[in-house]
Amino acid sequence: MPPTTTLFLPTGRAAERRARPGLVLGIILAVQLMVVLDATIVNIALPGIAKALNFSPASLSWVITAYTLAFGGFLLLGARAGDLLGRKRVFMAGIGLFTLASFLGGMAPSAGMLLAARALQGVGGALAAPSALAFLMIMFPEGRERLRALGYYTAVSIGGGAVGLILGGLLTQVASWRWVLFVNVPIGLVVVALARRSLTETPSRNGHFDVLGAVTSTGGVTSLAYGFVRAASNGWGDVLTIGAFAVGVVLLGLFITIERRAAEPITPLRLFADRSRNASYVARLFLVAGMFGMFFFLTQFLQDVLGYDPLQTGLAFLPFSVALFVMSQLSARRLIERFGGKPLMVAGISLSTLAMLLMTQLSASSTYLFVLIPVLLFGTGNGLAFVPLTSASLAGVRRGDAGAASGLVNVMQQMGGALGLAVLVSVFGSAGHVIAGQSAANARAAFVVGADHAFIASTLFVGATVLVLAVAIRGRRATARAAAAAVVEPEWVRELGPAAAVPEAAEA
Repeated sequence: MPPTTTLFLPTGRAAERRARPGLVLGIILAVQLMVVLDATIVNIALPGIAKALNFSPASLSWVITAYTLAFGGFLLLGARAGDLLGRKRVFMAGIGLFTLASFLGGMAPSAGMLLAARALQGVGGALAAPSALAFLMIMFPEGRERLRALGYYTAVSIGGGAVGLILGGLLTQVASWRWVLFVNVPIGLVVVALARRSLTETPSRNGHFDVLGAVTSTGGVTSLAYGFVRAASNGWGDVLTIGAFAVGVVLLGLFITIERRAAEPITPLRLFADRSRNASYVARLFLVAGMFGMFFFLTQFLQDVLGYDPLQTGLAFLPFSVALFVMSQLSARRLIERFGGKPLMVAGISLSTLAMLLMTQLSASSTYLFVLIPVLLFGTGNGLAFVPLTSASLAGVRRGDAGAASGLVNVMQQMGGALGLAVLVSVFGSAGHVIAGQSAANARAAFVVGADHAFIASTLFVGATVLVLAVAIRGRRATARAAAAAVVEPEWVRELGPAAAVPEAAEA
């Protein structure tokens, strides 16, 4: 017989806070939207930024890169800081920094000021994003509740990129490029006010902070991310590209050695003990790398080849967002329980692979219908797969490691984006050079040829995701056997600690 327990119900203010999971979920989704949206909303405003602040074509890419490098590089540090210092404290500090940096970026009188503000945004996002996902894990225990919450989180995480394109086009066309940054300020202030009243602080821990682990992980991830970004602009044989990769590999090697011995590791290596969790990390890396093919090149195809304006370009991605939202909710609420996570992941990413393959057939004479079909397929496939994929990354994680696990999810997403950008831009440039000449027709033809080859590379990335999921993710029976050994307690029991439950009988 399993042990029975007497539970003491929480009362007062703590119970009132825990009775509003919908509000907490709203705060989490708002933060995730801000962080994800800011990676794409600036894209459509780049021409206006270049003209206003005198960016050269070579330096303009740093408006995106400054954010990506800081966000990816500081994620593990931000994740572990939340575990050790208290997630509410770190979460609010991150949102406050992100909001302040957005205001400074919108007011920037020079290119240097804008790049500094974008880097600060990245640091703020790196502090906030892991704590946001960790709060979701804490508020919603494993099972149906967490799957539904992850459905909304997934829709925002993936659909937020398309929303950024739409909103960026609207703000740039109606107001000014500065509003793609200013728009974060009122949202950030509201989130800070609500978080202060609604989130419950997790206890801080007085253990040793892993300084060496923080330095090596941050430096290693930043170096790798910079290497990918540098490869996209200067080639894989560039001295600084090779140097960045070498430094990144050395630092991450030192990081692993340090984490094996650290009393309070910034990333506990036990997170890598589960095969399905490891596979989910690799799958996310490949999938996001392939996704950059759709967003980066399809955005330019619509504007440079089909002649769309910024707002029309953003709206062209609306079907993707709608399909993603609908299918992620259906996946979380119905399909996972019926079919299991692995079949949904394999089927969904297979649809996404087909979508990328269809994009390789785009030409200068294509109509929007030839864009709409793969966009819908891609949104449908990702919507089916991303909820169980995220769940696999978080399942079975200890409460004290929630922030570190969340940070790894975000790191894989950022590194996948950097990897995808570097590889796809390199493939695009090599293929596009086969058409010489400076005429507009030749330029469009060169772009189409290069984009087709980039879509082929994207197809390989997404196809590799299917292979990883099919081979390495455990099926429903194996997962059920692993889960049968765990007993999921209500969240308020875990927060109150051992005093909340008094064993009355033990198994004979």
